[in-house]
Amino acid sequence: MAAETFPLAGKRIWVTGGNGFLGPHVVAELDRRGAVVLAPTEEACDLLDPGAAARFLRQHRPDGVLHMAARVGGIGANRRHPGSFFYANLAMGLHLVEACRAEGVDKLAVLGTVCAYPKFCPVPFREDSIWDGYPEETNAPYGIAKKALLVQLQAYRQEYGTRGIFLLPVNLYGPGDHLDPENNHVIPALIRKFLEAGAAGAPAVELWGTGSASREFLYVRDAAEAICEALARYEDPDPVNLGTGEELSIRDLALKIKAMTGFPGGLTFNAAYPDGQPRRKLDTSRALERFGWQARVSLDQGLAETIAWMKGALGL
Repeated sequence: MAAETFPLAGKRIWVTGGNGFLGPHVVAELDRRGAVVLAPTEEACDLLDPGAAARFLRQHRPDGVLHMAARVGGIGANRRHPGSFFYANLAMGLHLVEACRAEGVDKLAVLGTVCAYPKFCPVPFREDSIWDGYPEETNAPYGIAKKALLVQLQAYRQEYGTRGIFLLPVNLYGPGDHLDPENNHVIPALIRKFLEAGAAGAPAVELWGTGSASREFLYVRDAAEAICEALARYEDPDPVNLGTGEELSIRDLALKIKAMTGFPGGLTFNAAYPDGQPRRKLDTSRALERFGWQARVSLDQGLAETIAWMKGALGL
């Protein structure tokens, strides 16, 4: 395993997006490693305000910054808000990275997205393929905005010596996930559909698309561990995938969740709705080689914990 070049114990770390889905898990992992975490709410530090990041840095003087704040959603949300998703994700990162450079932050980690990869990327997705084509259209504005921050980090490293790293997590899931059916991602959306259909005695559940598209899923606590390991040990300008390297079709995922939630009814797919990117499966070898991390939680274990949490959260 690579040596710790940025030991987290005692470090003051500003976590943007610390109050979202992934954020509390990362904050808990940083706490466990002895870091002093700064995680203001969006209201306390609105990164869409061009001067907010610089003001926060001057006031609190963190040693490191972990940028996870994002405007995110599933296919439906991306189709409804392409402009606002592009602007918000690019603007927040642009202002923050510049402020970190200007204020001399020691180390900066930025989270990208698997949506940045080309629509027809060779499988498994390798980091060097990220510029080989246009992203899947429904989430391209979000993916391109995030990918632009990789260019900014690499350019700032070259010109200013900015110590910035860029991480590419695959689809995340787990306890604490978004419950809003208008904006949530595929796993919480499926769990909710099956739980509510079961409670209502519905005869069947209908899902978007054909079910043939594939996805890869990373349990949220595995992601938190990966991010903290990278912050502590990784120093290169190259982006790094964070995932399991395991692929599953949406149809097979739906059947698995149907069984695990105990829903007795039928399952149909509505092909009038888009599937999104045809396949997603990451090559995760770089994370293991560069800073010694690999996922530990199986999909079955993670789904069981997520279903149990969602039952409580939804009162079902």
